[in-house]
Amino acid sequence: MGEHTTPTFPQEIIDEYAALGVDLPALFSAGHLGERMGVTIVEASADRVVGTMPVEGNTQPYGLLHGGASAVLAETLGSIGSMLHGGAGKLAVGVDLNCTHHRGVRSGLVTGVATPVHRGRSTATYEITITDEQDKRVCTARLTCMLRDTPRPDAA
Repeated sequence: MGEHTTPTFPQEIIDEYAALGVDLPALFSAGHLGERMGVTIVEASADRVVGTMPVEGNTQPYGLLHGGASAVLAETLGSIGSMLHGGAGKLAVGVDLNCTHHRGVRSGLVTGVATPVHRGRSTATYEITITDEQDKRVCTARLTCMLRDTPRPDAA
């Protein structure tokens, strides 16, 4: 794909994290895989995360959306939901990802929607549905993240 597009967050989420000392745009513009694949966050809360990704540039040799690209979109959205659930004091680290691929897509954008299945103190699980531009399901995924305490800077 080559070009870099920075995922976008709703301004209220950016402001909420900025008040806690976390710069979300900077966090998600450090050359991570989702950025390289053109993932754009459309909506983000602990209850629902929506993002899009272009098919172009994310295909396998037969010209279809690569299953691994769907997995990247799913893990990105589920991780963001888990991070927002855990709050600024927690890091969300994916520990289990399952993807079932239902149909191929050759062009356009795919849209992923992550919704919580379980939100606890130490883990969060999200179901992610990925659909094509005709709203046909392309992939169903489930991501479980471990919620770890954010490392504290050493006191000097």
